[in-house]
Amino acid sequence: MMAELLTPEEMYRADALAAAAGVATLTLMENAGRAVAEEIVRRFGARPVLVVCGPGNNGGDGYVAARHLRNWGWPVRVAVPGEGARPGSDAAAMAALWDGPIEHEIAVRDAGLIVDAMFGAGLSRAFPSGWAATVNGAGVPVVAVDVPSGVDGLTGRVRGAAIRAEVTITFFRRKPGHVLMPGRDLCGEVVVADIGIPETLLQEIKPNTWINEKISRPTQMAAGHKYSRGHAVVVSGGALQTGAARLAAVAILHAGGGLVTLSGSREALAVHATQVTAVMLSDEDLGRLLSDRRKNAVCIGPAAGAGAETRDKVETVLLSGAAAVLDADALTAFAAERERLERLIGLVPGRDVVLTPHEGEFKRLFSDIDLEVHSKLEAARRSASRSGAVVVLKGRDTVIAAPDGRARINVNAPPSLATAGSGDVLAGIVTAMLAQGLPGFEAACAAVWLHGDAANRHGARGLTAETLLASL
Repeated sequence: MMAELLTPEEMYRADALAAAAGVATLTLMENAGRAVAEEIVRRFGARPVLVVCGPGNNGGDGYVAARHLRNWGWPVRVAVPGEGARPGSDAAAMAALWDGPIEHEIAVRDAGLIVDAMFGAGLSRAFPSGWAATVNGAGVPVVAVDVPSGVDGLTGRVRGAAIRAEVTITFFRRKPGHVLMPGRDLCGEVVVADIGIPETLLQEIKPNTWINEKISRPTQMAAGHKYSRGHAVVVSGGALQTGAARLAAVAILHAGGGLVTLSGSREALAVHATQVTAVMLSDEDLGRLLSDRRKNAVCIGPAAGAGAETRDKVETVLLSGAAAVLDADALTAFAAERERLERLIGLVPGRDVVLTPHEGEFKRLFSDIDLEVHSKLEAARRSASRSGAVVVLKGRDTVIAAPDGRARINVNAPPSLATAGSGDVLAGIVTAMLAQGLPGFEAACAAVWLHGDAANRHGARGLTAETLLASL
């Protein structure tokens, strides 16, 4: 899989740079349309096809695809809804790529397959709901060119209404809208076609967003010992709130951490003692515990309580210099004191801090970053830049963002991960990666991928946080 994700603006630049390098725009369009037609032939038996074209380059790709399919013996109709290809317009020039009749409404009669080439990733206005309803209600496979019409290629959000495709064929690289929800669901399977844009152009474009792929775990030296794999600390909640911290602690061991200590009150540790064996327990003052520099990574937040005591413990953790994962209550505790948290994060330059909010926790902590206005990708980037921490904004399309602007979007998490305790396990895996020496961004990316992979290995039936651990 090609991991780079290009924004619509970056894709326009790739087209322009390709043209400057001698690859004509018309050549790219011919290659794109042929790629669409070839993919259709590869997947479907010959059948009547309706190609619905828009006024821009996306429509041009559709005209070329229609021409090739017709030349290969497929029954093809072309429709241009709305004002259509007015004489003298750019759309009329595009229509010249198809030398056949053009209908001016979307009539799905007798169509066995619909090609959506109406609007691409750069759509800037609402897509008509009537057009979407006609195509989606036809009861036949839909192949989208670039992105399904109505899906914003940058955010994955729907503008007005949207086409639901079985297959989406895009070019050169995917866009964020292909992997952010709900765009990911609306795209169906995404195929990336080579249309002749030189790979070397990526060096000039310098994309900073990628699909989150597998990152190698830290190497475990044959001559190493448990301390070489890190000693992590997990801060426990009270006696009746021990389960979440315990899940995180056990996850650290399953994910390769060398040693794990649960820190908490004697009452909480008495509960833990009946449940764990390889995990150590300590009721020592947290500051004194962390003065041992071998304890190099700390997880705090799972069921820790969202009050002043947790805020003070977070301060102790961040002042210790250890790498830190702040999850759940450790984030909510600072909802009214975010500036204090950001100051604490900045006190030890170069120390890795990872925040792991779900959307509700994100809204509480970063209340001025509106998830209804900003895309999930942009929101994660803004919060990471502001806080100085790596931010893991969780969900089916988890976004991992670094303070320097790098971001990855995860695609391997199944819906079955929406189960109690799953987030605590993830917090533990991130902590394990930090304890073993991965930098914050790489640690978070590896952990998110491993979390999804473990769920896929287990399967949806009977997946719980406890059974997830065994699949790591």
